[in-house]
Amino acid sequence: MTQTTARITRNGKHYEIIVNMENALKFRKGANVTANEFLEIDKVFNNAKSGMVASHNEVENAFGTSDIYQVAAEIVKKGEVLTTQDYRDEEREKRVKQVVDFLAKNSMDPQTGRPHTPERIKNALEQAHVNIKNMPVESQIKDIVEQLAKIMPIKISTKKVKIVIPAVHTGKAYGLMSEYKEEENWLGNGDLEVIVVVPAGSIIDFYDKLNSMTHGSALTEEIKE
Repeated sequence: MTQTTARITRNGKHYEIIVNMENALKFRKGANVTANEFLEIDKVFNNAKSGMVASHNEVENAFGTSDIYQVAAEIVKKGEVLTTQDYRDEEREKRVKQVVDFLAKNSMDPQTGRPHTPERIKNALEQAHVNIKNMPVESQIKDIVEQLAKIMPIKISTKKVKIVIPAVHTGKAYGLMSEYKEEENWLGNGDLEVIVVVPAGSIIDFYDKLNSMTHGSALTEEIKE
């Protein structure tokens, strides 16, 4: 278990707490962890390193309460949790693996029609100095492929599908559609007609999500190109 600092700035003043890094990050991500489980010292500091404790009035004015656990929860949720280099390296490796797995499953060499190996993809990511962000792979894959294309011939294998979603389910399904949509058209009866382009290796998962959201009522038609 790693001890670290979580901090936030309010009204021009710094407020810091000492937390268990792993539990604080779990809480920040919405896991079932309480402030009691991540707070290491029951004090709010202006500067934790020098031991400068914030006054009761300062805390009350900044957070609207002096309850240490409510304050700690707000600092971790809305502020910054300092992480170790080892943790950052580990998280980056996870993101790299997610991208490599995605591309090994969904990309190919357009010159040969053959898939790229995970090792080739990983080497190209390093050569191109690709910055992999802490966000879903699908949301950044276009930028990643553009950078990789400078190093090796690469193309994402995709499926183009026309979908008509009944009006009653558009609210739930729209978020999924927005990740992949190429065109959209709202019909007179409130139904949503969209054309999506989905990575071939993700199409089954896409259909599973769509059917779950629409209870199987969406109409789909693959468009051959």
